Amino acid sequence: MSSKNKAVKLRPEVNLAALNARGQGFLPGLLGVEITACEEGLLRSRMRVEPHHMAPNGYLHAASVIALADTTAGFGTIAHLPQGAQSFTTIELKTNFLSSTREGIVVCVASLEHGGRNTQIWDAVVSALEADGSERRMAMFRCTQMILWPRA
Repeated sequence: MSSKNKAVKLRPEVNLAALNARGQGFLPGLLGVEITACEEGLLRSRMRVEPHHMAPNGYLHAASVIALADTTAGFGTIAHLPQGAQSFTTIELKTNFLSSTREGIVVCVASLEHGGRNTQIWDAVVSALEADGSERRMAMFRCTQMILWPRA
């Protein structure tokens, strides 16, 4: 994490179990998104490709890729909310697609690029796990999160 983000710290009450429980019964849980690592400035996740993730053309639907990246970055924001902040909302996102997959596991790594008092910017890379254990980059994602503070 760069020096400009030193004011944003990983919240001590955040852990993998709490993050994964948060998604249950909502889109992340329904899609099978699993947070696999949470550390300062970084979150990792994975999702097993299932038939409900697919587009009619037989490839992974773009919305499934975006949901994985957005969930990972969003949970990263939750894990790094400034002290006293109430929540957040996404105000912009963008994805560049490079490839797709038809099966297996896709992984995401989201990193905090800007951690301000009122906004956070997260970059994420979504990759397909190959049979040899390597990762093939599928998409690059960026989102801007607005930090929500309690009203006076």
